[in-house]
Amino acid sequence: MHCYFLRGDAGWTLVDTGLGLMETPWEEILAQLDGDVVRIFITHMHPDHVGGAEAAAAATGAPVFQGRLDYAQCERVWGSNDWPERIAEWFIRHGVPPAVADELIASGHVFADFVRFAWNPTLVEPGDEIDGWRILATPGHADGHLSLHRGDVLIAGDTLLTPITPAIGLYPGSRLDPLGDYVDTLARLARLAPRISYGGHGVAVAAPAERCAETIAHHADRLDRTAAALGPEPRSGFEVSHDLFGHELAPIQRRFAVAETLSHLERLVYLGRAERGGDDRTVTYTPRFAGGRPPL
Repeated sequence: MHCYFLRGDAGWTLVDTGLGLMETPWEEILAQLDGDVVRIFITHMHPDHVGGAEAAAAATGAPVFQGRLDYAQCERVWGSNDWPERIAEWFIRHGVPPAVADELIASGHVFADFVRFAWNPTLVEPGDEIDGWRILATPGHADGHLSLHRGDVLIAGDTLLTPITPAIGLYPGSRLDPLGDYVDTLARLARLAPRISYGGHGVAVAAPAERCAETIAHHADRLDRTAAALGPEPRSGFEVSHDLFGHELAPIQRRFAVAETLSHLERLVYLGRAERGGDDRTVTYTPRFAGGRPPL
């Protein structure tokens, strides 16, 4: 996972902080800079980006800046005691057997142990500026994901990656169509057409507009595969995830597989290509074809 230091007239801005690992050598890292870190900016609330915020703020004495929506979700997930129960109930409703859900939640707690976010940060909104960098709303990978743009450079967090693509999952309390949000984000970034984009993982993206187009095409193909996995009998997100991601996955991988499958199923519902069914205890999906027949 990458963190970035951005030079400014008054000092450095640290973008993201990694996991909250005790051995993060902040003193050694900061000694390599020719000035003070004067602010810390969080792109989004996932563990590998916000987890070390508390330690980084203590080491630098710098204030933490985080999006209003993103911080609200950060508090709800990492600052609450009932999140494991809520997400377990969510997965069970989407077809995950209770015993498997327990394994998924146990694996998720591994991440929680490494999350030490900064309470009560300075809240920012899309359109604000930080030291000459304009804050962009880039939802999809996380509802409140923010990126920074200045000139022809984009600091993209996990919005735009290569050679991998970021996970786009549906979770309890999230926006209803995260994949639709993400496709809209990519279309906007393609029009912005920065020269280079620096992401949270992998190498820098040298042709961001082209990578946006590739990623949109990737999800269009993934939508077709998801639609093909549906049949006349209602299927849960858990069942469909086996068709898309295989049967042999570790618990933490299955957790992401189910969440990503759900985002694609809900996108199909939004596009009129699938129907959501079930009752108070279960959620299932079936294909929806105009006139009752599949397209040729």
